[in-house]
Parts: sequence; C-alpha cells; structure tokens
Amino acid sequence: MTSNTNITTQQNSFVVNLPSSSSPQAILTLIVNNHPGVMSHICGLFARRAYNMEGILCLPINDCDTSLSRIWLKVNEDTRLAQIIAQLKKLQDVKEVLECPIDHPIFKQVAPYFVQTL
Repeated sequence: MTSNTNITTQQNSFVVNLPSSSSPQAILTLIVNNHPGVMSHICGLFARRAYNMEGILCLPINDCDTSLSRIWLKVNEDTRLAQIIAQLKKLQDVKEVLECPIDHPIFKQVAPYFVQTL
C-alpha cells in the first residue's frame, strides 16, 4: 500500500508515492556524540533484536560547542519499542532520546531527493 504526498520545493512540485506500513510507526530523535562508531552501535542494537528501521537520517548539530549529531529513526511500533528506547538511553554516546509523533515532517522534507527522474 502506498500513500501520495505532495512535496513542493523552490523549483518544483512533486507527488511522491511513499510506502505505508500496515503497522503503526514512530519517529525517534536521538542526540549523540559525533564520532566514528556511534551509528554502528545504534544500528547494532536494533540488528541484535531483529528490529527493522524503515528510515535513518543523520545530520551534525552546528549550534553547540561540542561535536554532536541528531539522528532520526523511523521505526515500526511494537511491544519491544519501549525496551529499545531504554537501551538506547544506556549507550554512552547517546545524550538524548525523544519519541516524536509519526506526522513529524523530517522524512517528507527529504523525500524529493530520492525521487527518480527518467
């Protein structure tokens, strides 16, 4: 099943078919230290539990004195999500974990960059 999303940029307007999952989804926002291996630790935590991430987006945070990054994870909600959030908070390089509503716009904002042109 797909859902149509209208996306407008400064130059173009797109209609993107985004796949929609039958299970409810959540977006996690993580503030982490920005150095090698952090993403590997986070992805490894999910992989060891056979928990799929539908999307990952990572950008550096430039407005602070320390080297930090913000990671957004789009995940399916199920009974294990609360446990995974608790385990993410225990990772040394993870400073903050927030659960955002699924209507958070971050993944829709980057969708035009993944539109195939013929």
